[in-house]
Amino acid sequence: MTAEEPEIDAKTVKAAEALTGVEFTPKEREEIAATIGDDVAGFRARRSVSLPNALGPASTFDPAECAGIDRPTGASVLRWSDDDASALPKSDVDIAFAPVSQQRRWLERGELTSVRLTEIYLERLKKFHARLECVATLTDSLALEQARASDARRKKGAALGPLDGIPWGAKDLFDTKGIRTAWGATPFQDRVADRDAAVVEKLAAAGAVMIAKTTLGALAYGDIWYGGTTRSPWNPKRGSSGSSAGSASATAAGLMSFSLGTETYGSIVSPCMRCGTTGLRPTFGQVSRDGAMALCWSLDKVGPICRSVEDTALVYDAIRGADAADPASVDTPFRFDAKRSIEGLRVGVVPEWFEDGKASELDERALSLLRDLGVEIVEIDLPDLPYNSLLTILTIEAASAFEELTLSDRDDELKWQDPEAWPNTFRKARFIPAIEVMQAERLRRHVCRVLQERFAHVDAVAGPSYADPMLLVTNFTGNPCLTLRHGFTTGGEPRGFTLWGRLYDEGTILSLGMGLERALGVAEQRPRRFSQSRIDYRSPSMINLLLSWIEWTRFRDTLWW
Repeated sequence: MTAEEPEIDAKTVKAAEALTGVEFTPKEREEIAATIGDDVAGFRARRSVSLPNALGPASTFDPAECAGIDRPTGASVLRWSDDDASALPKSDVDIAFAPVSQQRRWLERGELTSVRLTEIYLERLKKFHARLECVATLTDSLALEQARASDARRKKGAALGPLDGIPWGAKDLFDTKGIRTAWGATPFQDRVADRDAAVVEKLAAAGAVMIAKTTLGALAYGDIWYGGTTRSPWNPKRGSSGSSAGSASATAAGLMSFSLGTETYGSIVSPCMRCGTTGLRPTFGQVSRDGAMALCWSLDKVGPICRSVEDTALVYDAIRGADAADPASVDTPFRFDAKRSIEGLRVGVVPEWFEDGKASELDERALSLLRDLGVEIVEIDLPDLPYNSLLTILTIEAASAFEELTLSDRDDELKWQDPEAWPNTFRKARFIPAIEVMQAERLRRHVCRVLQERFAHVDAVAGPSYADPMLLVTNFTGNPCLTLRHGFTTGGEPRGFTLWGRLYDEGTILSLGMGLERALGVAEQRPRRFSQSRIDYRSPSMINLLLSWIEWTRFRDTLWW
């Protein structure tokens, strides 16, 4: 952008009217032109102050205050599944795809070590991550160091909890001390933080093993990053969606036990839909964002991406809680019972979501299964409001967080250049009137109250993951949601169903999700290309040579690397 100071006259004001949707008289234009120069000078003076990405605005969004409710208090109550007596599988592939809730049992019983589990994943990562373009940085040395420390603790009977020794992947917008954190964006490829993000510290304190930094669409949008396009393991011809692209892809492909993602507007829900993973987007403020790239201070949320519902609860419990470094973070009790009956729970549904072919047969089946499980389905409505106007807030916050890219023209370095991509979004944000931003904030408060009124009569809401306008609305109100796989398309790609919860009530949607997961019976299915027991091509055996040829002819049409 140029630093020139063009003269502002009545003609300039008249031209600007088209961008603001207003119209003034000639006299009014002259008066504006005569005085607005002082405002513009103030804008330019402010730009001389460097504001780091982590520095948020003076105001902090509080979903409870906006909804007009009190945050829950009291103690957390946690009850996990019973000990699973199943023995450790002989196949490394079976171990890799097992849920965390099972892996932890094998570790506790001494049937599996963290070093072995970590080595299984490292081998798979080195074999597959380039094909999926899902890893920004492999942290193999750190992972093995942490795994050895975990095994040593277990020998002393001093395990740190259910995640001790479990390998995981961090979305590459979480700072990691001495390890590159590039935010998926070319201008930040050489960025190295001098400390760990809060969630990285919490998982280290829980004994988890950080095995990789997973890819994200540049600056938390989409699946295109500076190194390529992250792929779905179910259909590598398609991107994994985003922005938690690598986290969902790598977890679905059995390259790590679990991962962390973030969501501002769909960045956990969307890749979980595409990759068939289970994602929990907690209530806004339940997990600290300290040390995470800021996109929208009043919208960003951190949550787990896993292969089962109970796993998301295990990980969420380890990362939740207030942090003085994140003024939006709060402490509330987490009440989760893996054995809780969901019979009698009231689940809201907007009838229009399931009319006129808007919902798929998979969505209809999921709703029918909830009824079969004894859940009472309650019809609710959402008023006709201009919900898309809320996106003004997202656009302005994101453009503010990365203003320096726009003003320095370094936005040209981002790989994705398109009218819908960040560079153009940041530029056009300069022309959004401040009054429109304030009015969008007022609408947001109104929407928070409207949604709270609906949740006052139901325990949760269920529907297609992209049910209009729930994805947008609940991101702005801060309500939690759980997205889980509920089947496959005729082409073999996974699809998901979403449960939205009351503020600070992750436990109820997790219980509903566990019941639905068991009834659906599709959670354990694996992407074919990444779950085959590969043939040892080094063997000179004629049988293996024949089998190699058979495998080649069977899968040559699916090769994409």
